[in-house]
Amino acid sequence: MARILIVDDSPSQLMGIRRIVESLGHEALTAEDGAAGVEAARRELPDLILMDVVMPNLNGFQATRSITRDPATKHIPVILVTTKDQETDKVWGMRQGARAYITKPFSDTELSETISTAIATEPLPPTAA
Repeated sequence: MARILIVDDSPSQLMGIRRIVESLGHEALTAEDGAAGVEAARRELPDLILMDVVMPNLNGFQATRSITRDPATKHIPVILVTTKDQETDKVWGMRQGARAYITKPFSDTELSETISTAIATEPLPPTAA
């Protein structure tokens, strides 16, 4: 079981993504904007982060860049899950450190497979005792 942080400012998106994450047997953590997501990533050190892009305070691109460049959190894979579907958005998101990019609306299968692939290919850091 992995601990997955979901960062999205839409309560309905948070609920829908949480349902998928939990149906896969993982623990879901949530944050309502990019700044809270960065803080939660540092505090909780999840195994994976699902990050929206269009959010108040700190957008998902900025939050991803902050997480992937911080020595304490750079090992955590970030998957951008967003309505921004232009090729330039995808390129920019990957340049910020994202490992994958999914556009909304997505299917449960698409998100499930992307989560499973990210968790299977990422070594989990040792847990602090």
